[in-house]
Amino acid sequence: MTAPQIVWLRRDLRLADQPALTAAAGAGPVICVYVLDDEGPGNRKMGGASRWWLHHSLDAMATELGKHQSRLILRRGEAAKEIARLVRETGAEAVHAIRHYEPWWRKAQGALGKEVELHLYDGNYLLPPGTVTTGSGDPYKIYTPFAKSARQCLPAREVLPAPSLTNPDSWPDSDDLADWNLLPTKPDWAEGFAKEWRAGEPAAHDQLDDFAERVKDYEEDRNMPSIDGSSRLSPHLHFGEISPAQVWDRLSQHRGEGVESFRGELLWRDYTQNVICQFPAYPSESYRDLGGEKLWRNPNRGHVIQEELEAWQQGRTGYPIVDAGMRQLWQTGWMHNRVRMIAASFLIKHLLIDWRHGEQWFWDTLIDADYGNNGVNWQWVAGTGVDSNMFPRIMAPLSQSEKFDAGDYIREYVPELAELSDAQIHDPDDDHRPGDYPAKIIGHREARERALAAYKQAKG
Repeated sequence: MTAPQIVWLRRDLRLADQPALTAAAGAGPVICVYVLDDEGPGNRKMGGASRWWLHHSLDAMATELGKHQSRLILRRGEAAKEIARLVRETGAEAVHAIRHYEPWWRKAQGALGKEVELHLYDGNYLLPPGTVTTGSGDPYKIYTPFAKSARQCLPAREVLPAPSLTNPDSWPDSDDLADWNLLPTKPDWAEGFAKEWRAGEPAAHDQLDDFAERVKDYEEDRNMPSIDGSSRLSPHLHFGEISPAQVWDRLSQHRGEGVESFRGELLWRDYTQNVICQFPAYPSESYRDLGGEKLWRNPNRGHVIQEELEAWQQGRTGYPIVDAGMRQLWQTGWMHNRVRMIAASFLIKHLLIDWRHGEQWFWDTLIDADYGNNGVNWQWVAGTGVDSNMFPRIMAPLSQSEKFDAGDYIREYVPELAELSDAQIHDPDDDHRPGDYPAKIIGHREARERALAAYKQAKG
């Protein structure tokens, strides 16, 4: 038989619109492999919530391959070495993979390309990062001109159907998914995840169908936590169970402000990859120095600051909208986008805690934790980013909660406040604040004045 072709899977766990899989299927028998690499990423190995999703996504991918009488091979170790070893074991002619842009994957791709015949394809973004450039040929740093330029190039290609697969003469050995212990057990802190989410390619398309029915109202509803007009596609897109090209194509059947607004979110996803291509350490290094230690209160230098960080993490700040968001994150592995901004601003500006502490917490607790998105979003809120909000623009969580009618959202995730009226639930006064709900960790006006004073002093 023709020598087999290996498809190296990472965050591209789908059969349709999978350029690497399509190319491999056209060249010979296909062996799909996923390597759990906790070594290459270093301190950026997948967080606990993402590992929960990964388990179920791999299980779903194996099921979809099974429908084609194919298999998913699982290996664990340093990805480049494991794939090269698999090439030797199987006599594979080539390795096919969708190109990834995180610094550890770029390093692994470079190492593997020196050992085997490696074919890389673009397919996880609307346009290959780095291809949307200014008139002088430089990559964009600012989102708005980037998005305007990118829109002129879209759609970039036709969506690919799932290919027909042929099998190799024999299958290599595979790990058992259960042996990877990706799911928490003692305790099972992800119990609420299963009630909220279903991973895998079929689930991704079901979610897209659901969102397509609501997309006309997206521009307004996306900001309303109690309605939750979000697409809820972010974890499916992150793990590549659906491609952004498929989403763009599906929504082309619709018109209106909601569609264009959501397309802007897809372009933001592309934009963040362009940022990390230019600045690989962006999720841990501020682009703009706002004063460093002169501005931030370091939790490692005082138990009071550490306690405040933990109060934020646990949803005990005394600000209902912030606490609801942080508890939603812990219970479901996800947080409403508007509330993400409010919660992030609160940590950075009300508590004056370095944005990197928040970025790390989100990295571990979000099922859609993305190296580019997470880092760019946190630096946008902090005012340290290449394109970001100004630090002195401080979100007012109490008025934001009322403006976006978050009462029912708070009632769901902060049940001790469930009996409060709409007038009281956003900012309960002392007469209405239940005894089991904490007092405000700091007053809004006090926090605002402290943040502005610290910013002024840090700037010198």
